[in-house]
Amino acid sequence: MKVSPLPDPAILEKITELLTSQGWAVIENFVPRVVITQLAQETRQQELRRAGVGKPRTVNNDIRGDHILWLDASNSSKLQQAYLKLTEHLRLALNRDMRLGLFEFEAHLAHYPVGAFYRKHLDSFQQDNHRVLSSVLYLNQDWQTEHGGQLRLYLNSDKHVDVLPHGGTLVLFFSDQFWHEVLPATRDRLSITGWFKSRS
Repeated sequence: MKVSPLPDPAILEKITELLTSQGWAVIENFVPRVVITQLAQETRQQELRRAGVGKPRTVNNDIRGDHILWLDASNSSKLQQAYLKLTEHLRLALNRDMRLGLFEFEAHLAHYPVGAFYRKHLDSFQQDNHRVLSSVLYLNQDWQTEHGGQLRLYLNSDKHVDVLPHGGTLVLFFSDQFWHEVLPATRDRLSITGWFKSRS
């Protein structure tokens, strides 16, 4: 079971087109279903911890209720490392095609238990604006609308788009432009959430 090390050129073209025209992109089947199934299983087997908010990080149940584990060489499986290599090729392609100056990618596994949410927020911090592009790869199989758990992207003051967390779907959006939130779900919700960052 492998993650393709190189993004499909047609998908890269679509990502570039969407990010350039609207600032966000939703790409279905970015990673094959069989790989998503294994990544979901690995996420459930990991010891994740309650996520915090702000700097320094503090747990706040009124803002977010997910559990996370940051990925690095010491705790990541071969499959997770393969996905990180895929994002590295995506980083290079985005720098080539859009000149974004992306320097690195950081990511964590995320588990939202039933009923958990993340209130409306920006991914870019006032004191640290190095997050350029946010990304979410969903690991959920057979997700239905009635399960909830949508990612709600606010496009402006009176419009938003809701993205269902279907397994294999990749979402990208500019971190300092789009307020967003995670709506509660009636089943566990899994993802790999990450950020393409500029140089510190």
